[in-house]
Amino acid sequence: MTNTLISTWVAACSCIAGNIRRALLVSAATLVLVIPSTVSSDQVGVTGPVAMRTPATIEKPAAAARFADFGDQTPSIEARYIADWVADSGDNLGAGFVIIDKKSAKIHVFDHDARLQGTSPVLLGAARGDDAVPGIGTRPIEQVRLEERTTHAGRFVGERGRNTQGEDIVWVDYDAAVSMHRVRNTNAKERRLERLATATVDDNRISYGCINIPVAFYETYIYPVFATRNAVIYVLPEVKSAPQVFGSYDVASMRGRGPDLSVDFPDLTLKQFDASNLMR
Repeated sequence: MTNTLISTWVAACSCIAGNIRRALLVSAATLVLVIPSTVSSDQVGVTGPVAMRTPATIEKPAAAARFADFGDQTPSIEARYIADWVADSGDNLGAGFVIIDKKSAKIHVFDHDARLQGTSPVLLGAARGDDAVPGIGTRPIEQVRLEERTTHAGRFVGERGRNTQGEDIVWVDYDAAVSMHRVRNTNAKERRLERLATATVDDNRISYGCINIPVAFYETYIYPVFATRNAVIYVLPEVKSAPQVFGSYDVASMRGRGPDLSVDFPDLTLKQFDASNLMR
């Protein structure tokens, strides 16, 4: 009787052990199917530690370049260069801006998003040059010599004001007494209105340094830009280069859309400006 019970107990244990072994084998096979291998195809048969595969790096797309919109106008290369740089860099800090192209004797007015609003011929300082004479703004006008009458280049935060006659104007550089204002025809010998009407550029150099603008254009485009806030004025150089004056870069060449105008100035970086008085 005892031998019979022992035999029965041994047979039962063997059966249970067999079932456990089969279950383990099935589980192992399932894991092989479910868990992906960490060994690359070129590591099969290699002994030693197995290298884990590194996840692929996802690169963030570069920000798209932004260009100024001149509409149907064909500006000079220099004017487009600066307008594109302003659009791409955001140097105007969300304000409208104005470009004075001295070589072409033109003004371009843009909205805050670098869309051209209007273009017009202008009258400029009689003397060519990109620098203002130190202390020029404190001298009586009759003491300003002909060679000192420059419309100097640079980036300016323009703001509305009044001149000594009480006329509303836009100050470009208050200390140098340079402003944008409606053209004045007080001296008939200067023929300022006739100079604006000609297609040539050479006769547009007549002022003491201020930028004379046709009355209708001033009322339609200049006054609204500066009516409620200050805006940026870029007076392009005629002797120096734009990168020297503004610390600008060539957006078009970066995107393969034109010649690199700043190739001779590779060390120049984007110039930072104080915007504390821009949003008043």
